[in-house]
Amino acid sequence: MIYPISEGIFVTEDTRKVNSNTLFLKTAQNSKYIEELDKNIKIITPKELIRKWGLNDLQVIGITGTNGKTTTASIIYSILTDLGYISGLQGTRGFFLNDKRVEDKSLTTPSILQTLHNMKLAKEANAKFFVMEVSSHAIVQNRIEDIKFALKVFTNVTQDHLDYHGSIQEYRKVKSSFFLDDGLKLINKDEAKKIVFNSHKAYTYSLDEPSSFKIEAFSLQGGIKAAINHLGEMATFESNLVGLFNVYNLAAAVASVKLVTKHSLEEICDEVINFGGVSGRMEVVSHNPSVVVDFAHTPDGMLKVLESIKDRDIAVVFGAGGDRDKNKRPKMGLAAAKYAKKIYVTSDNPRSEEPKSIIDDIIAPLNGKEGVETIIDRKEAIRKAIKELQDDEVLLILGKGDETYIEINGKKIPFDDREVAKEAILEFKN
Repeated sequence: MIYPISEGIFVTEDTRKVNSNTLFLKTAQNSKYIEELDKNIKIITPKELIRKWGLNDLQVIGITGTNGKTTTASIIYSILTDLGYISGLQGTRGFFLNDKRVEDKSLTTPSILQTLHNMKLAKEANAKFFVMEVSSHAIVQNRIEDIKFALKVFTNVTQDHLDYHGSIQEYRKVKSSFFLDDGLKLINKDEAKKIVFNSHKAYTYSLDEPSSFKIEAFSLQGGIKAAINHLGEMATFESNLVGLFNVYNLAAAVASVKLVTKHSLEEICDEVINFGGVSGRMEVVSHNPSVVVDFAHTPDGMLKVLESIKDRDIAVVFGAGGDRDKNKRPKMGLAAAKYAKKIYVTSDNPRSEEPKSIIDDIIAPLNGKEGVETIIDRKEAIRKAIKELQDDEVLLILGKGDETYIEINGKKIPFDDREVAKEAILEFKN
């Protein structure tokens, strides 16, 4: 990765690409390779690059949490755009600028150089705001070093990435570290006991606990309708999104925009209805039969999705990723069993692991439960679930969302849950 800094001068964070015209960006991740460089190579730090590109003028909003990062960031970006601001959005879905996709999907939080370059593109487009997802990996690896955040947002923390962090305690510690500074922050009050944060300039949002932005009432019938109270200022919003978890995401987004702009709560809430949703997040593939695809891949994420339609008879297709936290697998099985009438356990990016071994881990606590099937081939699992789907049932296909591949032994094989589902619907339901 190499980017121009100025006329004839470039910057890279790859030691193999430096030369007399290319500066080396010294970061927390690559500083150990400095000794390999020729002594004549010029070095620049993220702080110096930020200053050179004038990036401190951008108001950066960073969102972190186990679930809700992508949706919350996307809603914030949507509201800001509809209010007339030029903004950038960086995250799992890629990089967007002024309502156009500039780059396809990448890491939730890419390298510091790529982030700074995206911020530079946003600044050149006269953007006022830069909204970004911040992963726990990026916090640990300091892939956000020297970025000045105008606002930091905490959604929630549940079990995930323990293969990397080692324990839920360490995972929470990592999330907490993002909120220990004196800057402006927004905390989910209903989840606040799970992390430690600096109370200076800390605002909160909630459905249950008293907070700075309190959802006073809400309805989940035919979408979401809610009333929000900010220190006596009241407003209502409507959304086509579904599920209790999206009430939290919407509240966080409304609160965030209120904190970084001078708009009234009513003006902000009026723009909520324009947000159409995030691809692969509670995405309706078909209304008749009812088939929904979602990215939920943790026990808590699954529970929230399942709870959002618990008034329906549910069938669910899901698996668990290989070479990742094994402890969450049986918990995912139990989450499915709590609400689903039919359970199809299958593959989900098995990577280097044997799919059957992963499936066995998931179904371990479901011994003897009726309605549980194991089908290693994900395509066949989706097809069978749709073929057997009754008119009064809804099928949830969980774990991959809008991913367009399945990863097996280092290879990414083209695969899209939505396309497989649509083909099966045409075959079995028409």
